[in-house]
Amino acid sequence: MIRTLLAGGAAVLLSLGPATAAEFTAAQRSEIVAILRDALRSDPSILRDAVTAMQQAERSDQAKAQGAAILAHADALLRDPADPVLGNPRGNVTVVEFFDPRCGYCKIMAPAMAELLASDGNVRLVMKDIPVLGPNSVVASRALLAAMRQNKYAPFHEALMRLRTEPTEAVLQAEAGKIGIDWARLRRDMDDPAIQARLDTNLRLAQALSVEGTPALVIGSEMVQGATDLPSLRQLVARARAEG
Repeated sequence: MIRTLLAGGAAVLLSLGPATAAEFTAAQRSEIVAILRDALRSDPSILRDAVTAMQQAERSDQAKAQGAAILAHADALLRDPADPVLGNPRGNVTVVEFFDPRCGYCKIMAPAMAELLASDGNVRLVMKDIPVLGPNSVVASRALLAAMRQNKYAPFHEALMRLRTEPTEAVLQAEAGKIGIDWARLRRDMDDPAIQARLDTNLRLAQALSVEGTPALVIGSEMVQGATDLPSLRQLVARARAEG
C-alpha cells in the first residue's frame, strides 16, 4: 500500500509544473525530496511504476481526445458521398482507412482487410486517400480517385496494393490497362482540380484527427494507428457493432 502511494506520489511530482512546486515551502520541498530519495534508493522500481502510471494516463487522455475528435468529424468520416467505399455499402459497421498507395504497411495489411470484407458481409470500408510519401504517392492517389469515374476504384486499389515497384505514370498506365481502365480518360481526370481538392480535404481531416501516419483506421469510437492483423480487425469490428 505504501509502495503504491509512493509511486502515485512520484507520478504526481513528475507532472508538477513550476507554479505548483512553488506552493510548497523550502522546508516542505526538502522533506518531500528526502522521502522520495530514500524510497527510490530502497526500491528503484517505484520510479518505473510512476512513469508507467503517467504513460497510462497519457494514453487514456489521448484516447478520450481521439474519441471526441471522431464524434466531432463523424459526417466527414462516415457520410461523405465523394468517398470510395469497399465491402458492403450498407454494412452495419463502418471502417475508415487512411492510406497512402505507396505505404508498405498498408500493403502488408491489405490481405487481412480483404479477408475481413470477404468473411463479414456487414462491413463497410471507407477509403481516405492521403498521399504523404512523396510525389509518386500524389500521382497514384490522383489516379485512384480518377478511376472512380470509371467504376474501377476497387480493382485499381487492389492492383496498387499488390504493386512492389514505384507507381510512376508508366507503371500506373500498365496496371490500368490490365483491368480495362481507359488511360487517356483517366489521365485527363487526374488533372481535374476536384481530384486535388478531394485529397486536400482528406489531409485536413487526417490532421484534425491527429493521424500520425498510414495506415490509420477509425472503427466505431476507436482509432488504430499502424498495420493491424485480422484477429484485431475482427475484435475492433465486434466492439463497434456492440456499441451500435
